Amino acid sequence: MVIPNHHYADLKGSYLFRGISERIQQYLRQNPDAHLLRLGIGDVSLPLCPAVIEAMHKAVEEQAHAETFQGYLSECGMDPLRETIAEYYRSRGIAIDADEVFVSSGASDELGDILHLFDRSTISLIMEPAYPAYTDANIMDGRPVQYLSASSENGFLPLPDESVHAGLIYLCSPNNPTGAVYSHDQLKLWIDYAKRNQAVILFDAAYEAFVRDPSLPRSIFEVPGAETFAIEICSLSKTAGFTGTRLGYTVLPKTLCADGMNFHDMWIRNRTTRTNGVSCIIQKAGLAVFSPEGQKQIQDNLEVYRKNAECLMRALDEAGIWYCGGKNSPYIWMKCPSGCTSWEFFDRLLNEIQVIGTPGSGFGPCGEGYFRLSAFGDAGEIAEASSRLKQFLLR
Repeated sequence: MVIPNHHYADLKGSYLFRGISERIQQYLRQNPDAHLLRLGIGDVSLPLCPAVIEAMHKAVEEQAHAETFQGYLSECGMDPLRETIAEYYRSRGIAIDADEVFVSSGASDELGDILHLFDRSTISLIMEPAYPAYTDANIMDGRPVQYLSASSENGFLPLPDESVHAGLIYLCSPNNPTGAVYSHDQLKLWIDYAKRNQAVILFDAAYEAFVRDPSLPRSIFEVPGAETFAIEICSLSKTAGFTGTRLGYTVLPKTLCADGMNFHDMWIRNRTTRTNGVSCIIQKAGLAVFSPEGQKQIQDNLEVYRKNAECLMRALDEAGIWYCGGKNSPYIWMKCPSGCTSWEFFDRLLNEIQVIGTPGSGFGPCGEGYFRLSAFGDAGEIAEASSRLKQFLLR
């Protein structure tokens, strides 16, 4: 007899963005001619850069000829791409080896898959508000979860609580949804906590390319000691527009061990068993991201999103609304006005000015009363949404 995974019954009724989509579809059925300005889901709006497209076309053509055809690749990633990513870290003063880089189909997949390395009795500590997939992946696996609250009082950057003991620690910086960024000193406190508790930090660095302040870390491995207590998971989705093509990477140091087992060796065994790797066409496109031309072109795209964030921040500043994020992040986390709940604010923006954002309560109870705006939209639409938002808030 088949026995289903009953932990799925412990999940919330629907995934956050599915709930948003249902509300939008209901509105459009009643207002079919409405044009909505979408600042909700964090999907990019600019196309892949020319260097990436050229590399992808070349890789496709190579598959059409016997002498250049490529079948199975290493499950852990093409050696040239792993070496290139390692060099990307070295150029920022972070010493990692190419075989510590594992190519993946994106951060979302990897954040769930990486849990296979840890016994299901291991307690996961999740900062709240949090990207919903952190919590859902643990619940689906039947893993115990504890939450550490963030708020405006701590800048949505919670620090270790010595009364809480966990084996896995989720950190995301720049943070989704709040846009807050940990400093070197703050990350050092987390590494020290991991050392005291013999824990592992899962560091989500999907938005590292948005950090412009040179005093702020883009990788947890900028902090001494991280190589024995952290795994870093990154993505080209927001850095280079790979949301639809799917490519990311995980840095898992060979020095990360527990209870006589080496997590690096375990992850090689996991990948060679559970995946056949990422398409060679996509990996060759990823190589182009790190070329000089690719780096310049993706920076041009990132600058558009940064200017979008500045436009939204100006609107909120002029309306006198508290927020964090935006400066080193594509997300702006604003306080809902007039005591609105986050879903009430969502409905008002949708119905009154046709602007879509993301209700903070969808990221956990600590997000209630807050609202996430994404800077990934079309520049013209962001400008129009900023104007409408300011006028709405100043009523």
